[in-house]
Amino acid sequence: MYIHNRSPSPFPASTGADSALLLATVSSLDPPHFLAPVIAAAASTTLEHLTIVLFSRHFNNPRTTSSGTFRGVSRTERFDDVCRFLTYVYVQATSVAQSLDKVLMEIDVLLLGIDEDVPFTVGEDADVVFRVAGDSIGVQLPPHVSSLRQSYITAADHDSIEPSVLPSSPSAPSILSAKRKPARLPVVALGGTFDHLHAGHKILLSMAAWITSEKIIVGVTDDALLKKKSNPHLLQSLDERIERTRSFLALFRPGIEYYVVPIQDVYGPTGWDPNVQGIVVSQETISGADAIAAHRSEKGFSPLQTFVIDVISPHSSCVDPEDMDLLRSTKMSSTFIRQWIADKNVEEEMKKESQGKV
Repeated sequence: MYIHNRSPSPFPASTGADSALLLATVSSLDPPHFLAPVIAAAASTTLEHLTIVLFSRHFNNPRTTSSGTFRGVSRTERFDDVCRFLTYVYVQATSVAQSLDKVLMEIDVLLLGIDEDVPFTVGEDADVVFRVAGDSIGVQLPPHVSSLRQSYITAADHDSIEPSVLPSSPSAPSILSAKRKPARLPVVALGGTFDHLHAGHKILLSMAAWITSEKIIVGVTDDALLKKKSNPHLLQSLDERIERTRSFLALFRPGIEYYVVPIQDVYGPTGWDPNVQGIVVSQETISGADAIAAHRSEKGFSPLQTFVIDVISPHSSCVDPEDMDLLRSTKMSSTFIRQWIADKNVEEEMKKESQGKV
């Protein structure tokens, strides 16, 4: 995978790119610590939108049957591993952006197999492509991506990274239920406010899309239920929250059906749709999953497979211990973003008043 005869060509520190791509190949599902300096450099230089695209044969279609094609990992059985992986990448990029006061910078992380084409929508607005020095990506890139300036950055030495004790290969042993889980579920649901869509939201949405084969149902909390939120005047409208959620899903997992609807209660479509097989929740909303389970049981619906993500709190089980300090200092919260905007608005008003007195 790594060719060591190419010298890195770092993007000039004095130059910022409004939008950038970071492309890299990964060989396992362990958190990609070797990419930390690459992610940091890309996040530092990018001003508005950074899209990180990570390629791996582990992300291939889990049901591939063609000869010579590597079958990807089971999406359901390796849920926690991919969650840990994805969380690490988002935390690395988000922490750098926040340290530079770029709280509103868009960060998207895509996971692509080497058995699929790169969507043509990827990198349409990019000004530069960041690459890992020596990395050879085994898929053909869209012409508009190949024509962009390529900036190569040196990754951390793999030999200096402690190997994870967690399994990272598709053949690694795992504790399975008596009945083997399907690789993916046809219909998966989740819900949330999704205000000022941030890394925590994107991890939830990504993991739901990761285990879905046909349709994802997203319940977006209606405006009427958000009146007690802090800085309510800075909440995005329901239409905007729905549109941003739908747009992200289309970027992360094109080709499946997205049913993104407003909800007025904890159940949403899971309360009346018997065709839902799975639900993805955060640790903070797991009580909602319990209420949904009881409600569906009363209606005689089949129970849902529940997948829990704990990435928004600093006690996340999806993050390795050595990365916990970074997670604690990284704010993945709509409340934090609205307060940051409110503070910036106050600063701007004070600046105007000061200038008016001169």
